[in-house]
Amino acid sequence: MRSKNIIFSLIITSLFAAGCTAEKADSKQTFTNPLLESGPDPWAFFKDGYYYYIKSQNKSLLLMKTADITELSSAERKVIWDAPEDTPHSKNLWAPELHFIRGAWYVYYAADDGNHHNHRMFVLENKNPDPFKGKFKLKARIKTLPGDNWAIDGSIFEHKGELYFIWSGWKEDKAHVETQRIYIAEMSNPWTVSSNRVQLSEPEYEWERNWDYDKGWSPDAPIYVNEGPQFISCGKKMHIVYSCSGCWTPNYALGMLSADITSDPMNPKSWEKSKEPVFQQSPESKVYATGHNGFIKSPDGTEDWIIYHANDNPDDGCGNTRSPRLQRIEWTEDDMPVFGTALPKSAKIEKPSGTPE
Repeated sequence: MRSKNIIFSLIITSLFAAGCTAEKADSKQTFTNPLLESGPDPWAFFKDGYYYYIKSQNKSLLLMKTADITELSSAERKVIWDAPEDTPHSKNLWAPELHFIRGAWYVYYAADDGNHHNHRMFVLENKNPDPFKGKFKLKARIKTLPGDNWAIDGSIFEHKGELYFIWSGWKEDKAHVETQRIYIAEMSNPWTVSSNRVQLSEPEYEWERNWDYDKGWSPDAPIYVNEGPQFISCGKKMHIVYSCSGCWTPNYALGMLSADITSDPMNPKSWEKSKEPVFQQSPESKVYATGHNGFIKSPDGTEDWIIYHANDNPDDGCGNTRSPRLQRIEWTEDDMPVFGTALPKSAKIEKPSGTPE
């Protein structure tokens, strides 16, 4: 919160989301979490041997480049966007995502004019094959239909040759904070929504509706949260993994929507919601508020990994204490992802397969 022709489709799918894994190569290199001391809402994209990690600096966007995602602290860095003053997108840049789509780079991020009520989604474009070269320019404000209401945490994915936009938004654009829901819409290109939105999820289970935390900051009235949707597919299944409950609580966790890969993602009946969190805090590991994730492949393409943020203490809240962490995903025989338990900072984890030595 603070701070998604056969050959073409296969190529795009590998770029947009992790898929099923192949046999793992041997590796003895290890790392420990976190990847950085601070970094809410982590996002990384792998292309041509490099991971590109992007993060918000409130009024600017920082891009990092490394062949080893576990060595982010020594990655090459470049500010690729400074928000212009006195515009609807000058402040509070949240949850940026970098994608390479149909020959160009796009950055999706939420921003406002200093008033949180005015958060909307924006997209930058850079046509240079190297995102560290060329220049990112504002391409558009992504207007969601109908109403063009409050929107954050936008992501993009491809399914059967069509583009889809998923995000967290309010049902109505009211003067007070609304319940956050997960929406989907079709896109005619990487910067234009071309259909009315369809709701896929709202906070309904108790584990999605934690908002009051008497040991730290809490809002004056209930805020129920579904946000940060991310697409991932494997075999006969596709999934949207999302964050739920208040990010200011230790209960911030991940839920999941699952559908048959042949179904229509715009049909809410295609999706089945998990009845329990698929990834959550682990007091035993001293890992709290696990959420706002992304997915990446290992450098050799044989493994799927989840990148997410978490806190070291239950009272740390929804600020810069959140740090990016990485864990490998396993898959069941029926193509369901298994995220396991959040690992402690002391755990030595084998680096993604194919990481350069």
